[in-house]
Amino acid sequence: MTPLPLALACIWFGMVLAISIEAPLKFRAPGITLPLGLGIGRLVFRALNASEIVLATATALTFALAPRPLAATVLLVALAVTLVVQVVLLRPRLEARAQVIIDGGTPPRARTHLAYIVLEIAKLLMLGAFGIILMFAG
Repeated sequence: MTPLPLALACIWFGMVLAISIEAPLKFRAPGITLPLGLGIGRLVFRALNASEIVLATATALTFALAPRPLAATVLLVALAVTLVVQVVLLRPRLEARAQVIIDGGTPPRARTHLAYIVLEIAKLLMLGAFGIILMFAG
């Protein structure tokens, strides 16, 4: 097994973990209001998701070029599905909700943010398992 899919998965893992730590912390910074924090968050998560799409594609392409463990293949498919759900279904709803707050409104309660967080945690666990499988598959 080529080490490239493992390296890409480690980079992907690190990016998701770093942004997951940063996201709530930005609201603790002096002078950061909820609308300002949400505006920053929208930009950061757009960039993260775009980077994740590139990393997922590169991981899949390099992974497809060599013999691969079935468990890692299943995890990579699950990771791709998770990312699609976040980008296509959840992030647009979160961005719309953030825009209402930025515009001074109060949106109705929703569990979209919680769903996104749960999927981020699941993605980290899957990326960790994917990396461990690849480390021992070679």
